[in-house]
Amino acid sequence: MITVKIATAQLRALADPVKASEMHKYHKVDRQYLGIANPVIDEHVKAWREYVDLEGRLALAHGLWKGNIHEGRIAAAKLLSQARIRPDDQAAWDLIKSWVPSFDAWAIADHACIAGQKRLVADPSRLDDVEEWTTSEHMWSRRAAMVMTLPWTKQNNPKPEEIAVRERVLGWAAEYVTDHDWFIQKSIAWWLRDLSKHDPARVQAFLDEHASAMKAFAVKEAGRKLPT
Repeated sequence: MITVKIATAQLRALADPVKASEMHKYHKVDRQYLGIANPVIDEHVKAWREYVDLEGRLALAHGLWKGNIHEGRIAAAKLLSQARIRPDDQAAWDLIKSWVPSFDAWAIADHACIAGQKRLVADPSRLDDVEEWTTSEHMWSRRAAMVMTLPWTKQNNPKPEEIAVRERVLGWAAEYVTDHDWFIQKSIAWWLRDLSKHDPARVQAFLDEHASAMKAFAVKEAGRKLPT
């Protein structure tokens, strides 16, 4: 059985103070950093999964997130980043949702959003939960609505229901364009850039309508993959 205490001790044993200091300066958020590379965290997460059932994995993820160590939060997200979670993945989605209000840095937020993407694809009705974030005063929650829905930018031949999701998220993006926070503008650009690989006409139409309200860097990034 892998407990939070054991998992945390295993991570602490790998700490590199020099790299930890560099990571702190890079991420600019005050929390403990251990200086562990993501591939090493991946190895530990894979090993932990072999010793815990779903209930144990959820408890481990919850405890590691609560510990507020950078690598612990990354590991917590990775514990839930898989396409299928059985027997019931609603508890996993509920846990991921509970993390969103505490997002405060892009690296941790992005790993948690990857876990969230899997749960949204598994049950798109959960987009109703995500839509609530789009009007949050918490910037990272608003950003998460874009990052967690990125899988809907990637279909070459989307079904009608997938097109409906695309349009729903593009509606959120249209509401975001006047929010000039760098991370919000970047999230719009990211969504549009990825969609442009599969539906360039729709991205061009969005930019034709909204580019004048967006930051120049976001417009440039959004259109980077459009045919010239």
